[in-house]
Amino acid sequence: MDTPVSEHFDVDGGRIHALAWGSGPRVAAALHGITANAMSWAAVARHLPDDWRLVALDMRGRGHSRDLPGPFGIDDLARDARDVVTATGAEVLAGHSLGAYVAVGVDHMFPDTVGRLLLVDGGLALPTPPGVDADVVLDAVVGPMLERLRATYADDDAYVDFFRAHPAMGPYWSDDFDAYARYDAISTPDGVRARAHEDAVRTSGRELVLRSDEIAAAVASLSVATDLLVAPRGMLDQPGGMLPEETVDAAAAASPRLTVTRVADANHYTVLVGDDAARQVAAALVGQRLL
Repeated sequence: MDTPVSEHFDVDGGRIHALAWGSGPRVAAALHGITANAMSWAAVARHLPDDWRLVALDMRGRGHSRDLPGPFGIDDLARDARDVVTATGAEVLAGHSLGAYVAVGVDHMFPDTVGRLLLVDGGLALPTPPGVDADVVLDAVVGPMLERLRATYADDDAYVDFFRAHPAMGPYWSDDFDAYARYDAISTPDGVRARAHEDAVRTSGRELVLRSDEIAAAVASLSVATDLLVAPRGMLDQPGGMLPEETVDAAAAASPRLTVTRVADANHYTVLVGDDAARQVAAALVGQRLL
């Protein structure tokens, strides 16, 4: 499952782009992170059995779906995902980071759409102080990635160099990271830019901050079996994951349908793109129990 093909699906406002690996009868749909793209699922696709097909979306305002119009809220992204799950007959919906929150949104808004969820380092309500400025939180958490969306680069190689300098990617660089970065580069009259639009990213990100109570309630009332894979290191490869231990434990206690597995030796990015972790994600996606 090394070479994906492009596919398009009808959604509100146009057609959404996806990458598909494999041709098996069993189908999984997948959703990427807040500034990412469908190619982030390539390593996982490589480890899927031959009887599976993986359809990974470029979410609205990002990747090759960058020109789909807003709105870009989590509910809007969930409607897009619902439409693709319905069109493909996917039995599993997987999401990484922001994609995990969108997957939870699909289950909450359209509870009979998919039979199982896989959340990868995301999907749980993050602790947020009352009255916090959502944009301040976003700048603190994903500031370097937001800077990438505003910048221009001389060529594709210079754009890839940004990713290679990232402390959670560069030390673990691979062909999968390279393909992910190059897929995200778009040539413009001003130079090479990121495909994701900042307004799409900020809209989705603000909701993660401001709707934490709704997210917690949606997780507590999950209607299908849901696996959550958690990385022990964060967005900058620092100790302590994006999902705090106490948040993970509280969510597992609140939701009888949520099963938590901690993926050893992974950060927020390598948990999906790193080869060893991707093998574990693929196993969870097809329903194999992890140790």
